[in-house]
Amino acid sequence: MTTKVVLQLDFLTNQNKRVRINVPNPKLPIDNTAVTAAMDAIVSKGIFAFPQGKIASKVGANQVQTDTNTIV
Repeated sequence: MTTKVVLQLDFLTNQNKRVRINVPNPKLPIDNTAVTAAMDAIVSKGIFAFPQGKIASKVGANQVQTDTNTIV
């Protein structure tokens, strides 16, 4: 069995569109304070721009874990 973990960071742009940044293989366990600080830095520094606009605010973050079992 293979386990894959992705940290999904969700934001709103200045055009009120939702965008997501995926962070594969984050350091576990995920520290909520560090994630919040990183998201605040992304918003305040305007690091990323998308066709949907520039990131204007954070929406939330999710840890997604996928387990894969090879059958054949």
